Amino acid sequence: MIKTCLASALCCLAAVANAHTFDDWNKPVDPFQIYGNSYYVGMAGLSSVLVTSPQGHILIDGGLPDSAPLIAAGIRKLGFRLRDVKLILSSHDHWDHAGGIAELQRLTGAAVVASPSTAAALKRGSMDEDDPQFEGNTPYPKVSKVRTVRDGEVVRLGPLAMTALYTPGHTAGGTSWTWRSCERGSCASIVFADSINPVASDGYKFNGHPLVQKQYEQSYAALEQVSCDIVVSGHPDFTGMWDKLKSGKPHPLLDGGEGCKAYVKQSRDKLNLRLAEEAGK
Repeated sequence: MIKTCLASALCCLAAVANAHTFDDWNKPVDPFQIYGNSYYVGMAGLSSVLVTSPQGHILIDGGLPDSAPLIAAGIRKLGFRLRDVKLILSSHDHWDHAGGIAELQRLTGAAVVASPSTAAALKRGSMDEDDPQFEGNTPYPKVSKVRTVRDGEVVRLGPLAMTALYTPGHTAGGTSWTWRSCERGSCASIVFADSINPVASDGYKFNGHPLVQKQYEQSYAALEQVSCDIVVSGHPDFTGMWDKLKSGKPHPLLDGGEGCKAYVKQSRDKLNLRLAEEAGK
């Protein structure tokens, strides 16, 4: 039976109370309805979203390599069949978001879709050498077949229309995904916001990489301007998802676009602080 957002979310809040540590990233939580035909099937600290239709379903992100069976179990628990997942959309090429994609592709037979830079990394099973976090590179299972998507391109499956929104900086090929879900005559614009956090390996200097700084500004502008009634970030706690679910509202994740704006401000503040520290201010 498909669970409603609030009922299922309240069941799993205790399990994610401390979802800010690495150990909790892969902690299982009950899947739940976000809004309309969109469902959360990720873990306590790593998001994965399923968007459904009678013509087939679309999955966003695959978590860690060990996350794949948890995501698959969540899809089944909601009453959906793995074989009906026809597309897997990737946000970026780090092991904590892309590590489970190869196994999920094997389980579902789905086509994988990503930006050109991310697609190359998925096929390689490793982030690019220019990545700010490359020194902490962790390889993951290679994805054999990946289809590329342009910035602003709409990926369609039956009635589903998912728009790719390039949001680079954290990685060169970072991509957020936007779509609309409807229920009882009301529709909401949903954004799966890719990571925009200025995290880097020891010794990496953002002030020595002006192109990366420009990429972050591109991402900030894109996420500030996109229609965003509901935001789900790659790490759900970055946009306060678990806290929002405690509100008791019928649709606790609806926030009128404030979630995307707050996420941008959080990242911009962190990047500005990092740049000031690098400059010795």
